[in-house]
Amino acid sequence: MSKMCTTCGLPEELCVCETIAKESQKVTIYLEKQKFGKKYTMVQGIDTKDIDIKDLAKKLKTRLACGGTSKPKEGTIELQGDHRQKVMEFLVDMGFSPETIQMFDRKPRS
Repeated sequence: MSKMCTTCGLPEELCVCETIAKESQKVTIYLEKQKFGKKYTMVQGIDTKDIDIKDLAKKLKTRLACGGTSKPKEGTIELQGDHRQKVMEFLVDMGFSPETIQMFDRKPRS
Protein backbone atom coordinates (compact mmCIF):
# COMPACT_ATOMS: atom_id res chain seq x y z
CA MET A 1 0.00 0.00 0.00
CA SER A 2 1.40 3.40 -0.97
CA LYS A 3 1.76 6.39 1.32
CA MET A 4 -0.96 9.01 1.41
CA CYS A 5 -0.37 12.74 1.11
CA THR A 6 -1.27 14.48 4.36
CA THR A 7 -2.46 17.63 2.58
CA CYS A 8 -4.72 16.41 -0.25
CA GLY A 9 -5.37 12.84 0.96
CA LEU A 10 -4.41 11.23 -2.36
CA PRO A 11 -1.68 8.61 -2.83
CA GLU A 12 1.74 10.25 -3.28
CA GLU A 13 1.87 9.14 -6.94
CA LEU A 14 -1.33 11.11 -7.65
CA CYS A 15 -0.69 14.05 -5.30
CA VAL A 16 -1.75 17.41 -6.78
CA CYS A 17 -0.47 19.68 -3.99
CA GLU A 18 2.54 20.95 -5.99
CA THR A 19 0.37 21.68 -9.04
CA ILE A 20 -2.07 23.69 -6.96
CA ALA A 21 0.79 25.54 -5.26
CA LYS A 22 2.35 26.47 -8.62
CA GLU A 23 -0.88 28.04 -9.85
CA SER A 24 -1.48 30.12 -6.74
CA GLN A 25 1.97 31.70 -6.19
CA LYS A 26 3.01 35.21 -7.21
CA VAL A 27 6.48 34.92 -8.70
CA THR A 28 8.62 37.99 -9.39
CA ILE A 29 11.51 37.97 -11.87
CA TYR A 30 13.88 40.93 -12.01
CA LEU A 31 17.43 41.92 -12.90
CA GLU A 32 19.96 43.00 -10.30
CA LYS A 33 23.47 44.39 -10.71
CA GLN A 34 25.96 43.13 -8.17
CA LYS A 35 29.73 43.30 -7.74
CA PHE A 36 31.79 44.51 -10.67
CA GLY A 37 28.69 45.28 -12.75
CA LYS A 38 27.67 41.64 -13.10
CA LYS A 39 24.00 41.02 -13.85
CA TYR A 40 21.95 38.47 -11.97
CA THR A 41 18.43 37.30 -12.72
CA MET A 42 16.51 37.03 -9.45
CA VAL A 43 13.42 34.85 -9.00
CA GLN A 44 11.39 35.56 -5.84
CA GLY A 45 8.06 34.56 -4.38
CA ILE A 46 8.30 30.78 -4.60
CA ASP A 47 6.90 29.14 -1.48
CA THR A 48 9.56 26.74 -0.23
CA LYS A 49 7.03 24.70 1.77
CA ASP A 50 5.22 23.47 -1.33
CA ILE A 51 7.96 23.49 -4.00
CA ASP A 52 11.54 22.20 -3.79
CA ILE A 53 13.43 25.40 -4.60
CA LYS A 54 16.80 23.64 -4.80
CA ASP A 55 15.52 21.25 -7.46
CA LEU A 56 13.91 24.11 -9.41
CA ALA A 57 17.17 26.10 -9.29
CA LYS A 58 19.11 23.07 -10.52
CA LYS A 59 16.72 22.62 -13.47
CA LEU A 60 16.93 26.32 -14.34
CA LYS A 61 20.74 26.34 -14.25
CA THR A 62 20.89 23.23 -16.44
CA ARG A 63 18.37 24.56 -18.96
CA LEU A 64 19.98 28.02 -19.19
CA ALA A 65 23.61 26.80 -18.98
CA CYS A 66 24.52 29.29 -16.30
CA GLY A 67 25.65 29.39 -12.71
CA GLY A 68 23.58 30.43 -9.78
CA THR A 69 22.31 29.57 -6.34
CA SER A 70 19.13 29.06 -4.38
CA LYS A 71 18.34 30.55 -1.00
CA PRO A 72 15.55 28.44 0.50
CA LYS A 73 15.15 30.58 3.64
CA GLU A 74 14.47 33.66 1.52
CA GLY A 75 12.65 31.83 -1.28
CA THR A 76 15.03 33.30 -3.87
CA ILE A 77 16.89 31.88 -6.86
CA GLU A 78 19.87 33.81 -8.29
CA LEU A 79 21.03 33.09 -11.84
CA GLN A 80 24.14 34.59 -13.40
CA GLY A 81 23.32 36.72 -16.42
CA ASP A 82 20.16 38.27 -17.88
CA HIS A 83 17.73 35.37 -18.42
CA ARG A 84 14.40 36.99 -17.49
CA GLN A 85 12.42 36.00 -20.58
CA LYS A 86 13.81 32.45 -20.67
CA VAL A 87 13.07 31.96 -16.96
CA MET A 88 9.50 33.09 -17.48
CA GLU A 89 9.03 30.65 -20.38
CA PHE A 90 10.57 27.82 -18.34
CA LEU A 91 8.32 28.49 -15.33
CA VAL A 92 5.24 28.45 -17.55
CA ASP A 93 6.43 25.11 -19.01
CA MET A 94 6.86 23.80 -15.45
CA GLY A 95 3.21 24.56 -14.65
CA PHE A 96 3.27 28.03 -13.13
CA SER A 97 0.41 30.26 -14.24
CA PRO A 98 1.57 33.06 -16.61
CA GLU A 99 -0.85 35.51 -14.93
CA THR A 100 0.95 35.12 -11.60
CA ILE A 101 4.47 35.76 -12.97
CA GLN A 102 5.63 39.38 -12.99
CA MET A 103 8.78 40.56 -14.74
CA PHE A 104 10.61 43.80 -13.88
CA ASP A 105 13.80 45.57 -14.98
CA ARG A 106 14.82 46.26 -11.38
CA LYS A 107 13.87 45.03 -7.94
CA PRO A 108 10.27 46.12 -7.30
CA ARG A 109 9.60 48.30 -4.29
CA SER A 110 7.74 46.63 -1.48
